[in-house]
Amino acid sequence: MTVWTLQDVPVPSSLDAPDAALLHGLVDAQNAVVRAEWGTDDFTTTARRSLSRLQHQEYQRRVRLLAVDPAADPADPASVLGFACLDLPQRDNTHTGWLEIGVREQHRGAGVGGALHEAALDVARAAGRTHLMAETDQAVEPAPGPGTLAAPTGEGRVAADAAGVRFALARGWRLEQVARHSRLTLPVDAAALEAHRGAAVAAAGPDYRAVTWEDATPDAWADAMAELRTRMSTDEPTGGLAVEEEHWDAARVRALDAEYAERDEHRLTTAVEHVPSGRLVAYSGFMMPPHTQDFVWQEDTLVLREHRGHRLGMLAKTVQLQALVARRPQVCRISTWNAEENRWMLAINVALGFRPAGGTGVWQLTL
Repeated sequence: MTVWTLQDVPVPSSLDAPDAALLHGLVDAQNAVVRAEWGTDDFTTTARRSLSRLQHQEYQRRVRLLAVDPAADPADPASVLGFACLDLPQRDNTHTGWLEIGVREQHRGAGVGGALHEAALDVARAAGRTHLMAETDQAVEPAPGPGTLAAPTGEGRVAADAAGVRFALARGWRLEQVARHSRLTLPVDAAALEAHRGAAVAAAGPDYRAVTWEDATPDAWADAMAELRTRMSTDEPTGGLAVEEEHWDAARVRALDAEYAERDEHRLTTAVEHVPSGRLVAYSGFMMPPHTQDFVWQEDTLVLREHRGHRLGMLAKTVQLQALVARRPQVCRISTWNAEENRWMLAINVALGFRPAGGTGVWQLTL
């Protein structure tokens, strides 16, 4: 019989602090769950990242609940059987929260996940939240047919008998959207990549130019990136999720830059400037995690609605990919997620050589 107690993760002053054991246990459990689902270390996290996120809660309140074996050595990361991570926006979308629940494989089916779920919902309700969002991952998207649950967007599906799907359905969650995970294997054909870039440059014309930088946002673009991040929150497809526009300014952009630096997570950003107005109207970002040299996350990619139709998405992505190849030649894998109904961005990815590799169901619960 599995026995556990629920504990909050404190915010330690450092990774070596006496009260950091639960943080290390959280990260160990998260990585065990990720490896079991995806069969790779690419998507694992680090204690340094988790500590940074807990130490900076100006824009997101971050609650970390753990199911801990009371008989185990508290210093042993394996004493953490499961976790619930609840992120509560503080400056916008204050009616919402994002919830992540995971249980080590050997401790599933004993009620650990259910207990963590109820405890997290109690916190969300006490914070006045009315809608929660969560995700379930799948290494392979099932083919259409019996035994699947289709997203109401009309694009994408999840396996109805998957453990996370059954868990969500049993507790009243509704599938709102499916995001495709796409994988690009490097090296790519340099001539083909240049041909895509050249065609995008020709389509964009002289009114648009690409600019690229590493890590912190240049001072000249801080306000422009704040506008793009604000628009990213609503211009990308969100299905039926009850989300509102996020509020970004230069200070928030700077705060995010500082967090990335603190976590030793390097970024490569390509934006597109509309030359006549001097505005940035598109951007795409890579994040290089510190625990691997051969894998990169493709993060946000956005073209403002009023500037679509000029192949700016292809322009940003090709310029950025060429910059990555030149600066980080050791990278051999890139992963990205896009809403299955975002056919335009998916078409760009496919043209560049990305291939489907599973995905994520996005769920919502009304409290």
